[in-house]
Amino acid sequence: MADTSDITSWHKRAQGPFALAGPVARADGSMPLRGDLAHIGLAGKYFVPHYAVPQPRTVLPGGAPLLASSDGGAEELCTLLEGDSFEVLDVIGVWAWGCLSLEGPVGYVLLDRLEPLV
Repeated sequence: MADTSDITSWHKRAQGPFALAGPVARADGSMPLRGDLAHIGLAGKYFVPHYAVPQPRTVLPGGAPLLASSDGGAEELCTLLEGDSFEVLDVIGVWAWGCLSLEGPVGYVLLDRLEPLV
């Protein structure tokens, strides 16, 4: 039989958010976190292949609906108000995925409803 004392002692020393020490609670969907991408503010808390630094963009006059997906018929989560700062984390065609803050809400906004980058 193999001696497992070295493995056991290593496991007891393993620390940090990425130690393989068991299941981790899933995010509730209100955080800027997808399977492939997360807000840089979540680094060290959740492990994903890529972290994005948000690019703040101002919501244009008339506001903008924040949708649950990039499908035009998707559920509207809320309405962003004119002048709100929306943190863009990813651009997919005519859609921006992002959040109002690290605590949410998170969703998709049409790019033409946000101030263009200069």
